[in-house]
Parts: sequence; structure tokens; C-alpha cells
Amino acid sequence: MQMAPQPTSTKSTKNVVILISGRGSNMEVFLDASSQGLLNGTIVRVISNRPDAQGIITASKRGIATAVIDHKKFETREAFDAALAEEVASAQPDVIVLAGFMRILTPVFIDRFLGKLVNIHPSLLPKYTGLNTHQRAIDAGDSEAGATVHYVTNELDGGPAILQARVTIEDLDTAETLASRVLEIEHCIFPEAVNWHLQERVVHAEQGAYLDGKLLPPNGATWEPTSAQP
Repeated sequence: MQMAPQPTSTKSTKNVVILISGRGSNMEVFLDASSQGLLNGTIVRVISNRPDAQGIITASKRGIATAVIDHKKFETREAFDAALAEEVASAQPDVIVLAGFMRILTPVFIDRFLGKLVNIHPSLLPKYTGLNTHQRAIDAGDSEAGATVHYVTNELDGGPAILQARVTIEDLDTAETLASRVLEIEHCIFPEAVNWHLQERVVHAEQGAYLDGKLLPPNGATWEPTSAQP
């Protein structure tokens, strides 16, 4: 019988680091949740791999410490990831939120923070890893699309799923209209799943993600609008 992993942190205040590459719409959801007292942690740093990322300006204006590690200044992915890891580690994170961070991370980074990295992917994982998820769902004739919050591992978009939400694909949907509706539910489920991690309700393990001591299915918990909790 497999035993659920037990929470280990004794910290009273949890540190949140957010990684972005652009505008950071999901990042803003976390900033709003924090300012409203709805985030079970403190956003201690926002880091971008692009110096022109609008999200860095947004975070700075809201009093959040920021940093830029420009990936173009490094000869290899591993060298960039090593520098990024040092910047992240200096913030002593309890969770690292990938909010539109458009880089595929290498084991140099992932292995150092395994179990603390949380991403959101715009599909009903395990379907449609990678890019162009909305068009692929439409082309396949799927009746539903959605988004999945998951832990990050060395398998692209293949880490244990935490929370998943669905939307209906309408007859006249384009990739753009579908993406807009999926983004709305992303803004709901991403902070909720991260709160579960900060509360140590959900934990990463070799077998998958455990929520309240129970192993979640491959697609994670299913989100319903009435299930949202501060």
C-alpha cells in the first residue's frame, strides 16, 4: 500500500516566486489575490527572461521585487537555467509559479526545485501537450477544451495534474475565441491550485499529486465554479 507523502514545512509565511516572459495576465491574477488577502503566501519576486516583458513593469508598480535574467546572454539553455536557479533560490521559494514563462526548462533547473514548480497548460491534459492546443482541439472535433494546473517535471507538460477545468467548444469557435474563454477559467483555477500547494493540501510525489492525502487521477481534480475557495 502506498502512503501519501506528509507535509514537511514549518514556515508560517510561504514565499511565492513568479516566472514570466510577457504581459503576465496570470501573474496579475496572483497580484490581485495577494492584495485582497486571498493568497496563502507572499509574492517575494517576479522574474522574467525578457527585459521588455510588460509584466515586470506591472509588478514593479505594485511594489513587488523584480529581476530579469535575459536568456539571450547565455550560450546554452543549461547556463541560463543555472543563473535563473540562483536568482530563484535567493528568494527562498515555497512555490515557483510559471505564469506565461515561455522557456522549456532543463533538468539543471527542474531537479533543483522539483515539487515546487507549478504551471498551467491550456488543454485538458494529458491531451495536447505543447503548442496550438486550442486549434488542435477544434480540428479533432472535441466537444470540450480547458486548462490544467500541474507540477512541472522533466517531461514536457507531463507532470502530475493538480486541477483541471473545462469549457464547451461552440460550433463557431475559432482558436482565438476558445483561447479567450479558456483564459477566464485559467484565472480561476491557477490561484486555487497554488493555494492548495501553499496550504500543503496538495503535494507532489513520485506516484503523482496527492490532494488531502488521496492520489489524484491523471487529469487532477475537477474544478467547478462553486468549488472555488479563497
